[in-house]
Amino acid sequence: MDVAGKVVLITGAARGIGAEVARRLAAKGARVALVGLEGDQLRQVAEQCGGRAWEADVTDWEALETAVAGVVEHFGGIDVVVANAGIAATGFIRSMDPAAFERVIEVNLLGVWRTVRTALPHLIASRGYCLVVSSLAAIVHIPGNAAYSAAKAGCEAFADSLRAEVRHLGVDVGVAYFSWIATDMVNSADQHPVFGPMRSGMPGLAGKKYPVSDVGKAVVRGIEKRAKAVHVPGWVGGLKIFRAFTPKVVDQQAARQVPAADREMAAKDLSGLVGPGGQAAGTRKQAQGTRKKR
Repeated sequence: MDVAGKVVLITGAARGIGAEVARRLAAKGARVALVGLEGDQLRQVAEQCGGRAWEADVTDWEALETAVAGVVEHFGGIDVVVANAGIAATGFIRSMDPAAFERVIEVNLLGVWRTVRTALPHLIASRGYCLVVSSLAAIVHIPGNAAYSAAKAGCEAFADSLRAEVRHLGVDVGVAYFSWIATDMVNSADQHPVFGPMRSGMPGLAGKKYPVSDVGKAVVRGIEKRAKAVHVPGWVGGLKIFRAFTPKVVDQQAARQVPAADREMAAKDLSGLVGPGGQAAGTRKQAQGTRKKR
């Protein structure tokens, strides 16, 4: 696919991976439609890309439908969807804030489903391409990351099923798997008094952070190839072959780190959404709850 002139809808585009991908696609001549929260930041990225911004919560059907309709009205259609919007939360299951856990599932998994379902008729019309952003967390399920891992594993399964369902309609579907990327979300998590040391203390490549520019380049290549999978860094693709063995490795590592961390998390109120994106998603959820009560 030559992305020049193609209309690419990207969710979670106010910062991080979404913003990086938008800038790189725009530099190649794509017409970018940015959807997400943090309206001022989102519009700033859109201005940098010569694109348009639609402020919408990906868990809100009505807001998404309005945004997608606006994209189609403005650009004339949609050729590519990058379902990227995602948040993370810190916490062990037994002591974690239930609202934070469920918000991660809601944004990262149900938000992907709602984005794809809303935009899919337009992808079918253009015989386009959909990239669902999953994670290395779909393959390796570390302690303290249950909500994120569950959601991203769900994204992988969702995309695999979707691919088989829409291939005959001319739509290709890819899954993106990223390790730790130096975004605001991961950098904010690194400031956490319990999970920061746990993450940075992971052995070898497991604890390394990679620049967001690596993801931007890989996603653009993936879109151009209508790729089935995008991996950053490349070794993540190889790890998928050995995923049956990863729980044993995680269990061995967790035996050394988790007991003390779990006690600290249970004794203190340290769980919650992380980073600016998590704060925006949490604020939006609270506002929705207030409107419902009224």
